[in-house]
Amino acid sequence: MTVAPEGRKLLRLEVRNAETPIERKPPWIKTRLRMGPEYTELKKLVRREGLHTVCEEAGCPNIYECWEDREATFLIGGEVCSRRCDFCQIDTGKPAALDRDEPRRVAESVQAMSLRYSTVTGVARDDLPDGGAWLYAETVRAIKQLNPSTGVELLIPDFNGDADQLREVFESRPEVLAHNLETVPRIFKRIRPAFSYRRSLGVLTAAREFGLVTKSNLILGMGETPDEIRAALVDLHGAGCDIVTITQYLRPTARHHPIDRWVHPEEFVEYEQYAQQLGFAGVLAGPLVRSSYRAGRLYQQASQRHHQAPTTQPG
Repeated sequence: MTVAPEGRKLLRLEVRNAETPIERKPPWIKTRLRMGPEYTELKKLVRREGLHTVCEEAGCPNIYECWEDREATFLIGGEVCSRRCDFCQIDTGKPAALDRDEPRRVAESVQAMSLRYSTVTGVARDDLPDGGAWLYAETVRAIKQLNPSTGVELLIPDFNGDADQLREVFESRPEVLAHNLETVPRIFKRIRPAFSYRRSLGVLTAAREFGLVTKSNLILGMGETPDEIRAALVDLHGAGCDIVTITQYLRPTARHHPIDRWVHPEEFVEYEQYAQQLGFAGVLAGPLVRSSYRAGRLYQQASQRHHQAPTTQPG
């Protein structure tokens, strides 16, 4: 393989990754098919209306539970990202022109699906003067205008730490402002070369100081150690992160970072307990947990404690 599916030449890193065959999943990496009435109804509606969700298009293993709770995730900004992370299946390249009608369509999809809680995520748009800040903010505004009783969780890139761009996004006031740290300092640049560990913590601190409920995610199995995981959780809590999810890395293709290890379910329980002891308002950890898994429930749990906890600065 010398060419990526999107037509570009493979990076040397991707060629090196591809030398390691796709790993076989352990027995605990599996989900049960539980198609309840809400899921079945939503599935029919999505087909009938031609709606698009990350849940289906990314093959999320938790779709049955989330749709049963009337929760879904939408991707904005196009299907091509201006950055490349070594774990992410989204294509890298030159994104298409900004679709200014997208916020309205997402809001109408939320309405058509009668969602109780919606998560909006998107690609990095370093090609745009505002980094895509207007698009993220306008999507939240459009959803809230058309669906005033629906909760909105917004998962954002770092906007290169630009204070004005971040402020524009924050002012749309999603119920939860999420920015994923994903991994630990030692391997951060190898995994997320266009991002910065400290800058990502700074995004969370800025959102918390703005008065928003904040959330982040850690992916395990990319080469980090247990001590580094605990240290990253300490950093996240110190940065003002309210909610954290912790998950197992699942390699999308041979071009992506090889799996370093399969984290046993018992170890996830230990990390969840550790995060709770640190004082996170909401924690979910497990092999198949994803950052938007049970997002509405986690928000309700965290919002009850949000205004009680003091804001802290990263150490």
